[in-house]
Amino acid sequence: MRRTIFTLAVVMLLPLQLAAGTVGTKPRHEITQLNDVQSIYLQHCGGCHGVQGISAPREVPDLRGQVGSFLCTADGRAYLVRLPNVALAPVSDQMLADMMNFIVFDLGGPRSVAPQAPAYTAAEVAQLRKRPLTDTGLAEYRNRIVKTLIERCGAPTSLNTYSVALQ
Repeated sequence: MRRTIFTLAVVMLLPLQLAAGTVGTKPRHEITQLNDVQSIYLQHCGGCHGVQGISAPREVPDLRGQVGSFLCTADGRAYLVRLPNVALAPVSDQMLADMMNFIVFDLGGPRSVAPQAPAYTAAEVAQLRKRPLTDTGLAEYRNRIVKTLIERCGAPTSLNTYSVALQ
């Protein structure tokens, strides 16, 4: 399993490193390795949302620079964890909390995070996971949340790119 994750990471990261000119420029002992949270993100989310949170936004929402906006409201914050692929991920509550914090604070970037937004805790994640969004139309629900985020919180209008594709 670890070999598969490593191979996937190398295949996905190598083109980025080649483009940046970083392959072969660092001694082996200085090459950055993925931590557990980044590996879990890559395994469960990176295939669609991209290694760096950049995807084909009309097909899959971009995370980079905007996902932290969901922390502006309680509904937006809950929505991220209650998404079926998130809530039902086969990881512990603590690992999921750590991964969500990586997604919103690191991939989302500090400018996209609502001021004073607290980090997810394992206890919060455990409660939210009990109610995955499996019985509601996600497109309509997401559109309502995004509209509120843009109107009340000044979230980037690029959050609508995915909403338009759903219609």
